Order: sequence, then C-alpha cells, then structure tokens
Amino acid sequence: MSLYYKEYGDKNAAFMLFLHGGGVSGWMWEKQIQFFTHYHCVVPDLPAQGLSSSEHTFSIKESAEMLISLIEEKASGKEVVVIGFSLGAQVAVQMLSIKPQLIHYAIINSALVRPLSFTKKLISPSVKLSFPFIKNKYFSRLQAKTLYLDNDLFDKYYQESTQMKLETLIRILEENMSFGIPQGFEKAEGKILVTVGEKEKGLMIKSAKDLVKNNPNCTGVILANVGHGISLATPDFFNQMIDCWINEGILPDGEVIE
Repeated sequence: MSLYYKEYGDKNAAFMLFLHGGGVSGWMWEKQIQFFTHYHCVVPDLPAQGLSSSEHTFSIKESAEMLISLIEEKASGKEVVVIGFSLGAQVAVQMLSIKPQLIHYAIINSALVRPLSFTKKLISPSVKLSFPFIKNKYFSRLQAKTLYLDNDLFDKYYQESTQMKLETLIRILEENMSFGIPQGFEKAEGKILVTVGEKEKGLMIKSAKDLVKNNPNCTGVILANVGHGISLATPDFFNQMIDCWINEGILPDGEVIE
C-alpha cells in the first residue's frame, strides 16, 4: 500500500507528524504547517484516503505500522512529535501502543476509544442509504460546517468526498467505531496531551478520560466553547496550545481531566 505525504519546514529540526481525521486529508493542517516552520513537518494522507492508495482496505493498526516505518525512516535520532485529530488521533494512540518509546510528544485530539459494537452493525445499511447525498453540495456544506471547514477548504473537501468509494467509507466508519484503547498504550513513555471539545458528544469526553486514566504520562483538558475540530475552528489557539505545551509545559485553558 502506498502512502502519500508532503514534507515542510526545517528538515534538520525536530520531527512533527500530522494525522488528519476521517472525511478530510492532509490539507486540513494548512494553518499548522504555516506556523510550525521551525519543525520538520510531515503530513500524510492516511491509507485509502486523499491521494494515498485505495488499493487496500483501511485499517487503524496497519496505518499505525506504516507511519511508524515512516518515522523510523525520516526521523532517526530526532525528537518526534505526533499530532492526531479524530481518526488520526486513534491512529496515534495505536502507534503509541505498538512502539511505546518512539514518540516523545503526542497530542491526541478528539479520539473515540469506547467501541460502539451495536452501532457498528448499522453502519453499512445506513451509509448505503445516505451515500448518494455525498454528491449533493448542500448536504456537503452542512457536513463541512460541523468540521469548521471554511469556504477556502470546502472545494477540496467536496472533491474528495465525491471521489471516496462506498466500501472505503464503510470501512473507515467501522474501524472508527470499533476502536478501543490497545494493549500497550499504558507503556507509552512520551508526554501525551489529550484534548476534547466541551461541545462534543459525551462519549468523546468519556474517551478522553479513559485515555488519561490508562497512561500516567497523559494529561487531559476539556477545551471550552468548541466542538469536534478545534484545529480548524481556532487554528491560532490550537497552534499556540501545542507550542506552549511542548516547550513550556503550559496547559491550555479548560477543565483539566483528573
């Protein structure tokens, strides 16, 4: 399976990997790339999404293994930072579980880690019913709004949405909704910041609390007045949050998860 990615910034600096959410791809990190020019930034499209190969079915575990190989190839001897949103945050959790010593700093934003076994059974029939609406621009704009995508990013979002295969979408949702904290996560040695929006579903907030409880190096914060997609909703705040936490150990404003 081929993995498409782009590199930015200073290739001699610390390594920073950005993992996008489902339904979008690497372009969602545009504002972060503009800010973190003092890092060696790598932005992949997750397997079967964006410009990455769609020859194989999507798997969180296989994605994590591929990205670990990419880090080992590109970041030998460097400090490693991994930033994941939603589906990408689940992949980051899996990476931390497979290679507990590899990642020095991880930002886990809005990761679902409470499997929804009953809901999983409904994914295929419900997606098959709603799939024709994906090519409807009005419907797509409503979906884009929930992710805080502005007009500048909508065309990319719409184009990729209309190109996604039905089977790929079903597989991504099945992986997303059946994901739980993997064995080995408790051994991850790097510093981990878990964040979730105050306006997200209760299950997402409970997931953030689960992650914090499962690793002593986790710190969690519930971010006020935001839903699913803070990096797109308030990119300046998100960038400063990461920068201050990595370099000064300062937590963002919000309710600290005990």
